[in-house]
Amino acid sequence: MKLSLAIAVLALAFPSAISAQDSTAVSSNGKYPNTFSSGSANVSPFTQKSKRFNDWAVSIGAGVPLVQSADLTSIKNGNGKNLFGYSAYISIDKAITHAFGINLQYDRGETRQGWFNTKDTAPANASKYQQVAGRTQYDAISILGDINFSNLLRRVDNHSPYRWALHGYAGIGTLAYKAYQKDETGQKLMTEIKPFKLGSFFGQAGAGLKFKVNRRLDIEGRLMYVMTGDDEFDGGGAQYSAINQREEQVSDNFFNATLGISLKLGKHESHLMWHDPLQEIYYKLDVLANKNQDIEVCKKGDADNDGVCDDWDRQLDTPAGARVDGAGVALDTDLDGVIDLYDKCVTVPGPVDNNGCPVKKDNTVTATAVEQELKNVYFNFNKATIRPESNERLDQAAKIIKENDGKYLLTGHTDIKGNAGYNLKLSQERAAAVVVALETRGVSADVLKSKGVGSAEATIPATASDAERLADRKVTVKAIEDAGEWNSIQKKDYTDTPTAKKAVKKAPAKKKKK
Repeated sequence: MKLSLAIAVLALAFPSAISAQDSTAVSSNGKYPNTFSSGSANVSPFTQKSKRFNDWAVSIGAGVPLVQSADLTSIKNGNGKNLFGYSAYISIDKAITHAFGINLQYDRGETRQGWFNTKDTAPANASKYQQVAGRTQYDAISILGDINFSNLLRRVDNHSPYRWALHGYAGIGTLAYKAYQKDETGQKLMTEIKPFKLGSFFGQAGAGLKFKVNRRLDIEGRLMYVMTGDDEFDGGGAQYSAINQREEQVSDNFFNATLGISLKLGKHESHLMWHDPLQEIYYKLDVLANKNQDIEVCKKGDADNDGVCDDWDRQLDTPAGARVDGAGVALDTDLDGVIDLYDKCVTVPGPVDNNGCPVKKDNTVTATAVEQELKNVYFNFNKATIRPESNERLDQAAKIIKENDGKYLLTGHTDIKGNAGYNLKLSQERAAAVVVALETRGVSADVLKSKGVGSAEATIPATASDAERLADRKVTVKAIEDAGEWNSIQKKDYTDTPTAKKAVKKAPAKKKKK
C-alpha cells in the first residue's frame, strides 16, 4: 500500500487524538464548587498555565514482526521456518493522568512467513507439497490505551530513583495489507485489503519497558501481539484454499517486537507519566517529619513590652503596666475612652477630665429648682387639697426630679397665725400631698419623703398683713446626700387619723294604744 494513503488516514484520525485533552476539574463560569468539582471550595479552572507537568510526547521505533498463529508462520513450527520481517511505528502520546494515557499510532512493516524467504528461489514441487513462502506488507492506524503499571503500583516506601517503568498497551485500529505467495511458478498477489473496510479492523495488546534517559528522552522496548481477525493475512490465499485449511484458526496473528524512543514535549521539568503523586506527598511528609527548624516568633520584637508581638500589635505604644487584649490594645472595660490603667472608676463610664469617673451632680441645685416650682402650688383654704391651677407647676417639678438623680425631703410650712398644733398637722398633710402629686407624675416613690414643721420656722409676725405672711406658707425642698440620714427619715411624719363613724340614733318605739 502506498505511504501516501497511510499519511492521509493519519491526518484524518489526528483530530480525535487532539480532542483527548485533560478535562478541566471545574467549569469556567467561576462558580465553585459545582458538579464537576470535588466539592471543595478551594478549586480553580485547570488551564495550560496551571499545569506543572508535560503531557505530550512523540514516539518512534522499529523492530521485527513474527507471524505466530497462521497457516504460514515466521517461526519454525511445522508451518514454516524462522523468517524475520521488519516494522516501524510513530505515535503521538497524550498522558491523561500519571497512570493512564492515549496514543495515536501508525505502523508500517512487512512480515515473512512460510517455508523459505520470498527473496530466495523456490524449491521444486513447492506447491505440490504446500511448502510455499509468503510475505505481507501492511499499514495500520490504531488508538492505544496506555497504563503505567509502575506508577500505579509503586510502593510508597520505595525511595529508589524512578528510571524504569512498565507500561501496558491495548487498542484497536484499521489494517490495510497486501499478501503475496511464492512457489516454483513465481510470486503473486493473493489478497489485498483496503483500510477502513468492514474486514480491516484489528486489535493489539502488549507491554513495554521504558527507561528514562533524561527529562526529554525515553527508550522503550515493546512487545505487542497483533490479532488481525483475517485468515488471509499470511498469504495463504482464499479462505478455503488448500493452504488456508492447514489450521483451524480464523485469525492470522503475529508478534511485533520493537525498540523505540520517546521525545517528551513541553516546557516543564518533568513529564506527567514520570510523576508519582503519592511519592510527592510522602516525600513532603518525610521532609516535615525530619526537619528540625527553629520557629522564629516576634521578628519585629515587642517594643512596648505588652506581651504582644509588634508583628500583629495594633497599639505599639501601650503604657507600661496596662492590661491588653489579644491585639495589643490597652483594655477599657467601661468603654469611656479612659484605659483601665488610668480609670479611677473602671466599671462605670465617666469623662476623661474626671479620670473616667462620672461627674457627681449637685443635687442642691436640683432641689432649689424644684422648690422654685412648688412656690406656685396652691391649696384649698384650710385644707391639704391641691388646687387645679397648680398642675402645670407640679408637672414641671416632676420633670426636673426625673431628669436628675438624688433623694429629696419636702418640708411643709405655715405662718405663725393660728393654733400651733393645727398648723403642724396642716403642714404635714400638705407636704405629703405634694409628694403624692409628684409620684403620680412618674417620680419614683423611693426618692421623695415629707415632713411638716407648722409655724415653727415662721419669720413673719402675726401682726403682719396676710400678703406678708404668705412668704411663710410654703413647701421647701432639701437634697439628702447621706444614706444614713435618708434611711432615718420616715416616708411621712404623721399617721392618718381613722375616720370615726357617726352614731345612728334609733327612733323611739311607738306606744301601743290600749
